[in-house]
Amino acid sequence: MHVALPIVLLVATTILGSLVARRVGLSGPLLLTAVGVALSYAPGVGEVHLDSEVVLLGFLPPLLYATALRISLVDLRRDVYQIIQLSVLLVLFTAIVVGLVSWWLMPIGFAAALALGGVVAPPDAVAATAVARRIGLPRRLVAVLEGESLFNDATALVTVSTATLALQQSVTPLSVGVDFLVATVGGIAIGVVAFLVMAFIQKHVKDTPTSVALSFISPWVAFLPAEEIHSSGVIAVVVMAVLLGYKAPYIQTPQARVSERMNWDSVQFILENMVFLLIGLQAATIITDVIESDIGLARTSAYALTVLATVMFIRPVFIIFAAWLGRVARWDSRPLSLREGAVAGWAGMRGVVTLAAAFLLPEGATPHRETLIFIALTVTIGTLVLQGFTLGTVAKAMKLHAPDPREDALAAAQVVQASIDAGEVAMRKALEDPRLADTPEPIVKSLEKQGMRRANLMWERLGSSDVLGPTQQYREIRQQMLAAERNKVLEMRDHGLVDHEVIDNILYQLDIEESMILTADDRDAAPGEAKPLLTPEARRGGCEHLVEADNSCAAPQSHEGCQACLEEGMAWLHLRMCTACGFVGCCDSSPGAHASAHYRETGHPVMRSLEPGEEWRWCFVDNLPG
Repeated sequence: MHVALPIVLLVATTILGSLVARRVGLSGPLLLTAVGVALSYAPGVGEVHLDSEVVLLGFLPPLLYATALRISLVDLRRDVYQIIQLSVLLVLFTAIVVGLVSWWLMPIGFAAALALGGVVAPPDAVAATAVARRIGLPRRLVAVLEGESLFNDATALVTVSTATLALQQSVTPLSVGVDFLVATVGGIAIGVVAFLVMAFIQKHVKDTPTSVALSFISPWVAFLPAEEIHSSGVIAVVVMAVLLGYKAPYIQTPQARVSERMNWDSVQFILENMVFLLIGLQAATIITDVIESDIGLARTSAYALTVLATVMFIRPVFIIFAAWLGRVARWDSRPLSLREGAVAGWAGMRGVVTLAAAFLLPEGATPHRETLIFIALTVTIGTLVLQGFTLGTVAKAMKLHAPDPREDALAAAQVVQASIDAGEVAMRKALEDPRLADTPEPIVKSLEKQGMRRANLMWERLGSSDVLGPTQQYREIRQQMLAAERNKVLEMRDHGLVDHEVIDNILYQLDIEESMILTADDRDAAPGEAKPLLTPEARRGGCEHLVEADNSCAAPQSHEGCQACLEEGMAWLHLRMCTACGFVGCCDSSPGAHASAHYRETGHPVMRSLEPGEEWRWCFVDNLPG
């Protein structure tokens, strides 16, 4: 009980704190850290000490794996310069500057000061992205922050390890460079090997529970061998996870991918929130140690506030300067804008790795170790509070916000439309098979309607009509039908009319179907308040037809609505206009689908949206937005 009860209480407090944070609109890490600090002084809690090995070996690998598994390899390649700047150069620069300030300010040697710099240098992915997503930041900026946080821990831990070694024996710049090279190259190599091993196994495992269980040991398959040869386990885990995530559609079954994602969501939720609770729980113990130290709480607090100010000042200055330099020197084709740099510079919240790295400092060999740990705690909590609570204000001042949900809807419509077109081509090819040549026409029509329903659902998320589209109507009616079907199955289960295994299989099928019914995303702003909706692609030049349509566009023939619907007495959902002749027709989700019918009759290739606030176009010939 003395082991199980604290774990249960930790998990329960983590869940409750996260739910409260979500309900009141606060950041989970901020609230849980505050709860932890309060509980650390509560009677009966006792001294809480989180061993650094538990964090670095137990928490860090699965958290890195869960995050990196969803990181886009394409995004990493695209933003590689920004990620290297932040995860390597900025961490080293921060460690050196903080080391120099601490060396000048405190009664410690440069090696200990540099170790402190490495401890407080890396921002935390969980804290930054949790706040970023809550307040709504541009997707690319969030991707850069996540990419940075995946690799900066490796740079910081190597720095701390080198500085710790310098506390006990002499080191040279050459040995430091060799250690860093070994950590980086060795980590990459181990990560690639671990990926190849796990990919080979996953490809030959078709059982879903076994596949998911294998993913649970994957982080340590990369981390442990890398640490054993004194390379970076952090880099090894990240490299393996990014590659596994990229190759998952080729090496895992769909059922395994869905189950793995659901299971890792739960694991990540518990671990990433619990670590902030544990940070707060150590506050009382750390403060007590400082009070009893030679330096005392007052002087230590002054040192800590100075280091906190230094850390918070260095990051925005470095990032804004790097963004300006990249733009001026033109060595980076996609540098962060100055506004993005300002927000990224303020998104420097520290987390559990900072505190765990502080506890790695060896006792006896590290002068005033309790002071350095207190400074690490102050920097962690200080950045969480000061930057976490004000990041939204900074983003608003810089006029940065999350992507327009309508842009996401238009991009999704394009992707789904293209995939359905490819599916229809595959269907026609399959029907050429002699075994399928006599497939009944109703089955073919049903397959076509299924694809059309998926495409129309995407398009119906656009426009300003208050009328439910046909796929939305289908979704709501089908959900009510599924509820009734489930209730009947449960009634038969309760009366013991059918074997439980049969009932369980039917309920599973109903659950899968209901989970596949997509729900439209809520818009963040009404059409009149939102900016004009363009396509997420290049504004011009999607194809020759779109280029021609951009150069000349006819005026609408009607301002009353769909011309054909008005003539036939039908209702429309969303309006489209032919750019060649100005014909106003309705979308494919409308009963008449007159815009597409107009294209088939006239061959005019491009239509544009005639909905308020929308300025996107569509080419029927090439199936491209523009």
